[in-house]
Amino acid sequence: MTSDATIQGQARFFHHLYGGISAAALRCALELDIAGIINRHDGPITLSQIAHGIGSSSLDVDSLSRLMRFLVHQQIFDQQESEEKPLYSLNECSKFLLKDARNTLSSLAMMITDPLIFSPFYKLSQSIEEGGIAAFKTYGVSIWDMFASNPEAHKGFNDAMACSTMLNINVIMSNYDFTSLKGTLVDVGGGVGVTLNEIVTKYPHLKGINFDMPDVVSSAKAYEGVTHVGGDMFTAIPQGDSFFIKTILHNWGDDKCVQVLKNCRESMTERAGKVIIADIILSPTGTGDDVFEEARIGMDMIMLTYFDGGKERTEAEWKRILEEAGFRRYNVIKIPTTVSIIEAYIE
Repeated sequence: MTSDATIQGQARFFHHLYGGISAAALRCALELDIAGIINRHDGPITLSQIAHGIGSSSLDVDSLSRLMRFLVHQQIFDQQESEEKPLYSLNECSKFLLKDARNTLSSLAMMITDPLIFSPFYKLSQSIEEGGIAAFKTYGVSIWDMFASNPEAHKGFNDAMACSTMLNINVIMSNYDFTSLKGTLVDVGGGVGVTLNEIVTKYPHLKGINFDMPDVVSSAKAYEGVTHVGGDMFTAIPQGDSFFIKTILHNWGDDKCVQVLKNCRESMTERAGKVIIADIILSPTGTGDDVFEEARIGMDMIMLTYFDGGKERTEAEWKRILEEAGFRRYNVIKIPTTVSIIEAYIE
């Protein structure tokens, strides 16, 4: 007789084996705009209404029905039975598929499931055996150079980062108080300035410097209270009273992170200032019970696959690089998303 443990192990194996199908089904739902079709109706809708919203003259209704069955089973959409036909509605998960929503994750889902972007994972075993980066073994160049020669993929990446940034900054703004900061706040690796604009708009007593590579800030919009500055964060960072670094350091190895943090320290005009890091903190054992821990561990696999030295870090690993960079004291603030806030102080 098969033991319960064996049955559970088999079920868990199949769950992981077929896990990629969930991502593919998410992409399919986005391409068909199923969430948008449902959202444009006042309340739950039938399969026929979804089919009508897709608007294809050759649509396979049976295939659509089977897709919806899978998406409901995965709790991506809700289904309720009526007297005549099943009715489908959005839930808190499928709302992130709405392309025009402020907190949409649609672009992130499209990037992660893009065959070109996902393909380095098939080189992961080779990179572990031989050393090197799976993305380089796949593209023949770094991920950044691949983007430079592929505008469509680069746009998909930028769109994905923009929606991820918006989601995180909304949570950060709701759970972290910038009131105590004074003078100038420098956003290191701030992209086109969206994050810094949100901060300065809510806290107008702050002046903002959005710092990123010259080719990035050259396309940034003008924002009141924000100055865009181009440069290399590994060489020098503009002077400021405090510094904000959101989901940048995880792209780099420890030595590079220490260099960026040292540059922040050297550019800090007030010793009472601080560096505010918004980044993932992994559970020491990788088995934390936080609802976002699986996403954090998954992000570390992305770092492993795509970036030279990139990694997610435990608190002990963060402490080590902060101390090496000259920050003797730090404070961790947990917020309800994948990242946490780390406040780092010189003294």
